[in-house]
Order: sequence, then C-alpha cells, then structure tokens
Amino acid sequence: MANICVIGMGKMGLPVAALFAACGSTVVGADINAEVVAAINAGTCPIDNEPGLAEMISETVTTGRLRATTDTPEAVRASDVVVVLVPLLVDPRNQYEPTYRALESAMDGIGRGIRPGTLVILETTLPVGDTRNRLGPIIEQVSGLRAGEDFLLVFSPERVQSNQVIRNLLEYPKVVGGVNQRSTDAAVAFYQEALTTNIIAVANAETAEFAKIAECVYRDVNIALANEMAISAASVGVDFNDVIMAANSEPLSHIHKPGLGVGGHCIPVYPYFMINRQEPTVLAQQARKINDGMADYATDLLRGELGSLDGQNVLVLGLSYRANVKEPTFSSAILLVQSLQRAGAQVYLLDPLFTAEEIARYTPGALAVNPDLSGLPKFAAAIVQAWHNDFRSLSWRDLPGTPIVLDGRNAVNRAEVEAAGLRYVAIGVAERNVAASV
Repeated sequence: MANICVIGMGKMGLPVAALFAACGSTVVGADINAEVVAAINAGTCPIDNEPGLAEMISETVTTGRLRATTDTPEAVRASDVVVVLVPLLVDPRNQYEPTYRALESAMDGIGRGIRPGTLVILETTLPVGDTRNRLGPIIEQVSGLRAGEDFLLVFSPERVQSNQVIRNLLEYPKVVGGVNQRSTDAAVAFYQEALTTNIIAVANAETAEFAKIAECVYRDVNIALANEMAISAASVGVDFNDVIMAANSEPLSHIHKPGLGVGGHCIPVYPYFMINRQEPTVLAQQARKINDGMADYATDLLRGELGSLDGQNVLVLGLSYRANVKEPTFSSAILLVQSLQRAGAQVYLLDPLFTAEEIARYTPGALAVNPDLSGLPKFAAAIVQAWHNDFRSLSWRDLPGTPIVLDGRNAVNRAEVEAAGLRYVAIGVAERNVAASV
C-alpha cells in the first residue's frame, strides 16, 4: 500500500490519517503544532469527542503505521500520496472571504518535498478553480514540476461532521476530480485501496469543488425554506410541525424542521464561496439572510411575549452548533446572544460541554451558568438552542422565575414544560389554531 502524508492534524485531518493507518497504510501526519505532534507520537489523542479515534491512534502508533512530524517537506518526501486538510480560514466581517495563508504555506512545504509521480489530494473545501489556478501553481513554482504531468493533482472534498468523522468516512462516497484524467484515475485507485467506501469520479477538479459547495447551498436553502414557511404558518395560526407531518407523507416532499439557524464549519460559510464569485446567487443569498435572521426572529418572539427585554435575564441552553457536540464554530448561539444583547437583555448561557472561560470567549458578555444550576437569578425566559442529552434530566422547575421556554429546535417535550407551569413557545408552533376560530 502507498505511503501517505496527511497535512493538518486537526479535527478532520487526524481522523483521516488514523483511518488510513488503520486500513493498513503507513501514514505520517504533518502539523505546525508541536504539542499536537508530540501527543500523536505518544499514542494519545489531542481531539475530544470523536468516537473511536483515541483507540485508533493508540493502536496505529503502537504498530508503527502512524507517526507525526512538524517537518512537512520531510513528510512529503517520504510519501507517495499527500492529502491536505489544512483549514481555509474565513473572515465573517468580509463576506466570509477566505484567508489562504495556512494553505499556501502547506503548498510551499509540499513543493519543497515533492518527488515526481507524487499524488497530491486537496480535501479542504475550496472556491471553484482554486485547486488548478491558485494552489497547484504554488507547488509548481516551488518544485519546478508540472501538475498533471510530473505530479498528480486532485480535489476530493471532505464530507464529514464533527463527532462522527470516522463513521462518515466509512459510509459516505468519496468524490474525486483531478486537473486531468491521469490525476483522477490515480486518486480513484488510491482511495479504492486505502478506504472501503465507494468512489465517485467526476469530470475535473472544478466539478468536485462545486459539488461540495452545492451540498452546503442545498442544505442551507432547504433549511431557510423550512424556516420561512414556519414563520408564515405561525402568522396564520397553523402549527408547522403538523404541516411537515402531512406534507412529507407525499414521497416527493422532504421538508426540514425549522430552527434557530445553522452553524458549524460548512453551511454558514461555504455558500459564500459561490455567492462571492459566481452568478446567479439570488436564492443562496436569501437563504443566508433568512437563516442568520432566525436569531432576531427568536428575540422578536420573546418581545411579543414579554414586551421589552431591556434589563431582563434570559437563559440560553446550548452553545454548540448542534446537540451533543463540543463545537461552537459559527453556532447560531453566537448570533442569538448578540441579538438578545442588542435588545438589552442580560444573557446567561448553560452548556455543560464548555467551561466558563470558553463561554466568555465565544459569547462575550454572556454569563456562564454552573451545570449544577447553583446561584441562579430569576429568568424572564429560557431559549433552547442546542438540546444536549445532558439537558434531558433538567427539571424546568429548577429555573427560578422562568415563565417562558422558547424551544428553538422543536426538541423539548412540550407537555413537561407546561406541566411545570411554564409557557411553551416554539418556532413554527402557533398560539392558536385557525380552524378553532372559524
């Protein structure tokens, strides 16, 4: 089997490297973080909450199939295949435009270590054209080799979620597209040997790049559609949950559940790779506006129940972008906290997956609540943003003075809330039923 170098030992790259090693390849992981490298070489896992990863690292390091280094050119020089999973950072203050410094540095490292015949695979999500026109040329310039001729260059997007990376890698097909057919064929042969999943070869690198962006735009648009219909349904006194149940009984209907918006590395970000560089993007732009606007909609719901929020204490349950995962990246909790603060509320945040220091860092001005619920003030409302399993044992009676629970994920048992004497409010759940008033 091929000797593999995986560049980037983060939440995506390390599980990929460990899985390659577990499937029988010899793998070296390259990363600029010496502490991460040392942890891997000691057989320990520097990443939390990734099922199966710690055991996989321990076993593959012990058997010698996995090691790590901070010397990227050395790792590339020793490898037949180089897989790149270095984060492409974005600036949310500038329409999520990418900052390429880390990726370009990785390309420079590859260029200084690459040998003729090496297969280079970029898995970091990219705007269309970047593999061929921006990143490949750096390797060419540094190495003096030509992409598609002297070395092979491919884009194959990562398609995984935090907390289930290994499972996703084993289940989801790999999409591959090269800068020429020779590159594509080499990548197909590599993944067929290195993994057990299906391989989908597409026409070129640009098609593969757009496929990943299209996945995110599709999900964002469909979530926005559900959110818009939920708001519309509530305005005419219709419970949107009932609408979903009825409409989805038709096989061609797949309406999503509404909620407080979207979060994570992918959906809030990658649609901008299309919006900023391609036409037309009217629907994609509107979806971004709707989903990011759900925080303000939730704030308006509370205003409708309480009047002014100025000086009111509001509890937010869940910092993570989704339940049971410690991942705050672009979480809708951040937009929600900001919206409530603009309305004058004092926001308290409860999430047992995060320390008080982390909560303060990700949501400035919000006050962390002790997981044991000690020392609580009276709350005007509680908002469910991410319904962790740890919250299921929560007694609503333990939240002093809380008259309203706003269920932002349609995840809470309404009967339990109302049995505790609290008012239940949710996105898309109407206060009244139109039929009852006709």
